Order: sequence, then structure tokens, then C-alpha cells
Amino acid sequence: MKKKINKKVLVAGAIGLLMCACTGNASTEGTQAPVQETETAQQAVTDVTTETIPTEATETVEAVAEITEDSVMVRIGSLKGPTSIGLLEMMQTADYEFTMETQADALLPKMISGDLDIALVPANVASVLYNKTQGGVEVIDINTLGVLYMVSGDASIESVADLADHTIYTTGKGTTPEFVLQHILDGNGVVAEVEYKSEATEVAAVLAEDPSAVGMLPQPFATVALKKNDSLQIVLDMTAEWEALDADSALVTGVTIVRKDFLEQHPQAVADFLADHENSSAYAKENIAETANRMVAAGILENAAVAEAAIPYCNLTCITGEEMKAKLSSYLEVLFAADPASVGGALPEEAFYYIAE
Repeated sequence: MKKKINKKVLVAGAIGLLMCACTGNASTEGTQAPVQETETAQQAVTDVTTETIPTEATETVEAVAEITEDSVMVRIGSLKGPTSIGLLEMMQTADYEFTMETQADALLPKMISGDLDIALVPANVASVLYNKTQGGVEVIDINTLGVLYMVSGDASIESVADLADHTIYTTGKGTTPEFVLQHILDGNGVVAEVEYKSEATEVAAVLAEDPSAVGMLPQPFATVALKKNDSLQIVLDMTAEWEALDADSALVTGVTIVRKDFLEQHPQAVADFLADHENSSAYAKENIAETANRMVAAGILENAAVAEAAIPYCNLTCITGEEMKAKLSSYLEVLFAADPASVGGALPEEAFYYIAE
């Protein structure tokens, strides 16, 4: 994992080394002014040429330039939910600066103002921000696939077709949960009655009162409902049902975006982040008990047992490149067809998808 290094200290050290290389054992008493941490001092490294210093010092300067090029503290914003779970291992280091919010609306102004460099946000919100900033952000990975599940005490529900005889209770009227549900129902030729609630806790309350009812809940609310009522079970995984309609598509919950100007200025820092994010996400899935405790410490959930049970259903991932583009673009097309405003009024252009060279 790449450590962030103080550029000023490196530059000052390099200049001191250059002076030693060029003057040999000459005395410095009373004659040599201290190196100042100014733009002039920083420029000195770039101005020096091979004609004026020995080869050893030249190699040192080149090494310093390579180290400091992307030695920047990357500022990351995320939400208190499944999309932050894959960051928890990264949060144990001092390599990054993290900000966690409860609503995406709190992150977007910070991305626009430049107070954040990278943010983990809902997939459609990334598209909205891209359109709002005229291409000011790029998506660099999918960090979470679908987290929606059908929960019921009715064990006879084995397929989407079985939902036709039930009322489905869920949240998200006019937002992505509605569009996802309708896409899956339509794709299976199913007409079902849907009753929308304002909060997931209201859906859970319906299931607690009538276990034979059917509710579509996101994680970790689905797991909370199961923990509170032994008669309930997950009857359908909406991510799997989405992929059954189109194997090249995916139900996408969260993506990671970067400010375009930051990416242009610090491409190596972004590459390092992606490598660290992939490792951190894998660590969370492989060390569930430890990750659950970290979720509680970070304020994502209050109960470690619920967190531990929910993690396997959160579909943590780190999908990049052409696969990311294929899955995300097809997902956004479904949302756009349902309501163009949900993705910012237009599908994002090719430049929205970051494909590393």
C-alpha cells in the first residue's frame, strides 16, 4: 500500500543531498543559508540538470520526483451504509482522509467545491452529478451490487412469478427501488400490487404483524427483520433476478467517482486507491467478524451480530474497466427509461467511464 509522503521534506532533503554531492567535504559553518520550504526551493529539483551534478545525485533527484509526483493525501467521502463496508480496512491506515455522511446530498457539494477528491455514491447519483458538472466527475469502479431482497414467511414464493398473488410492501416510490422492482416484474411478465411505505422500518413492521406478507427491503434492514422474526426468510434475491434477465447487466447500488481534474493531476494516486479499494473490499468479505466490529465502531450499524449476518448479502465488490462500464451503463439505461430525471436528464457520455490504459 502506498504511503503518503511529505513533499516539502523530500524536496528539502534532495536539495541538501545535491549540495553535498556538488561541494564534497566543504565546510558549511557560517556560510550556508538553511534550505527554505518555498516554491523556489521546490523548483530547484526540476531546474537541476545532469551537466551540473554527479550521476548518483541525478538518480536521487529522479527518484524523489517519482515519489512526490502523486504523494497527495486523497480525501474520500462515503455514506453510512453498505457502500462504506469495503473501505473499512483502508480506514485503519493513515494513507487517506475519510468523511462519512448519512445522505448523498451532503457529499455532492464537497465534490463540486473540491473539498473531496473521491466519493462513493449511489449509481444514479453519480450520473446526476456528471450531468450537473458537465463531465466534472468520472466513475472508477462499482463498489456494491444489489442489496434488495424479497422477505416473507411464505415459503411458497420461489420465483418472481409467485409474486403475482401477493401485495409487495416496499419503499422508494418514484426512485430506484420502484424502477428496479418494476423492471424485474415486467421482465417476467408479472403484474403485482405494490404498496409503498415511507421508511424501511414501516415495511418491517408490516412483516412483523403478518409474516405471510411480502416486503422488499435493502440490507441491512432485511437482516434486521429476519433477526427479529424467525418465521421470515429471504425468498428472492433481486440482484440474481436482475441478472437472470440480462447476464451482461447488473443491479448496481454504489459506485466510486473521482473529480476529473484530480484524476488528471494525480493519476497514480487514483490507481493506488483502486488497488487499495480492491484489497480492502476483499478483506471485508474474508474477515466478516472483524469487519462487523469495525462497522459498529464506524457508526454504520449499532449491532455487531446484525452486521456480521448482513455482510454476505451486501454484494461488496470492486469492478473496474470495461466490465464496470458494461454493467453500469445497462443499469442506467433501465433507470433512464423509467424516468430520465433519475439519472440527471440524460445518459452519461463515454467520458463518464474511466478505463485505465
